[in-house]
Amino acid sequence: MSRTEHHFLAGRHSRLSELKYLIKVCLEFIKGFRVLHFLGPCATVFGSARIGEGEFYYDQARQVGSLLANMGFTVMTGGGGGIMEAANRGAKEANGVSVGCNIILPHEQQPNPYLDKVVEFDFFFVRKVLLSKYSYCFIVMPGGFGTLDEMFEAITLIQTQKMNRFPIILFGKSYYQKLYEQIVQMSQIGTISPADLQLFLITDSLEEARLHIHQHAIVTFGLNQYRQFKPSGWFMEKKIKKNKMK
Repeated sequence: MSRTEHHFLAGRHSRLSELKYLIKVCLEFIKGFRVLHFLGPCATVFGSARIGEGEFYYDQARQVGSLLANMGFTVMTGGGGGIMEAANRGAKEANGVSVGCNIILPHEQQPNPYLDKVVEFDFFFVRKVLLSKYSYCFIVMPGGFGTLDEMFEAITLIQTQKMNRFPIILFGKSYYQKLYEQIVQMSQIGTISPADLQLFLITDSLEEARLHIHQHAIVTFGLNQYRQFKPSGWFMEKKIKKNKMK
């Protein structure tokens, strides 16, 4: 396991050490761009790696993956197990394209077996940027600190107009009820605007999610006419087959 990020976040280092870190970050971005640039519109699914097959939210994430693939999206996850595996699995079962951005951790998180493409990263922040950059909607299944971090970063980027207003859907009304109450309280106190409550949808319904994504991603951003970039043979780039948007 690489200790590069751990070392960097341990304080200041020599100029040469910082330069080496910057070069490694740039190379990770380039590696990600080479794989993800030709996928077409993606939908990112966030969720816990600790929810296993046979559990309710695993099965729901599997259905979500199939739904997104049938709508023509490339299904992108963090590439690990649990909810991520379920969403990628659902995409494959629907003959869709399934991609993972896997993080290299001390306990060696392994990519799940339902991926057409996987990119592995040392740096959390590079991975988070790429999970956002190519996606036109974000599905947030039940998860822990990492899932909440990813969810709030997407909401913050939209709130501050650093990113387009892509749909963000939280699946699991009962799971996210207390969190929603906290967010409502924040709007009442004034730390966020009441309008910020409209930046995401909480639902348990696949059909409600489908309609929301169709209207606020496919229609709003014209994804039926999405311009696909062609890979270059000079750079040994390969195109992955895409479904049509629906």
